[in-house]
Amino acid sequence: MSRGLTSQTARNIFYGGTVFFALLFAVIVFHTEQRIPQRSNAGEITPAVVRGKHIWETRNCIGCHTLLGEGAYFAPELGNVYTRRGPDFIKAWMKAQPTGAPGRRQMPNFHLNDQQLDDLTEFLKWTSKINTEQWPPNIEG
Repeated sequence: MSRGLTSQTARNIFYGGTVFFALLFAVIVFHTEQRIPQRSNAGEITPAVVRGKHIWETRNCIGCHTLLGEGAYFAPELGNVYTRRGPDFIKAWMKAQPTGAPGRRQMPNFHLNDQQLDDLTEFLKWTSKINTEQWPPNIEG
């Protein structure tokens, strides 16, 4: 005669499941921590990259653009813009803004000097070398 699930069986399932998922979580965290140094490109951070990131932050670029999926969706993703367009295009684009094209969203001109443009380009170059495992899925951002 089956009595169904007893309280002792339910307790054993609860504790067993808790231990199993706690161990699974620990394994996943350990695996992730092992992969971060390979993927982060942190060894390639130069003073120019740091200055470029400062420009990115102080000009609030993330208020319109996304970078590696984070930020606003008003303007294109820039995580792979360096590989898509190259440094000369990025600098020329920044200098040419706003284009004044009717019916298009306009990027402001931040009046960056050549050193600042070089630094911002270095930051975008560094960002493009982070292993995102093919993110964003659309090559055009």
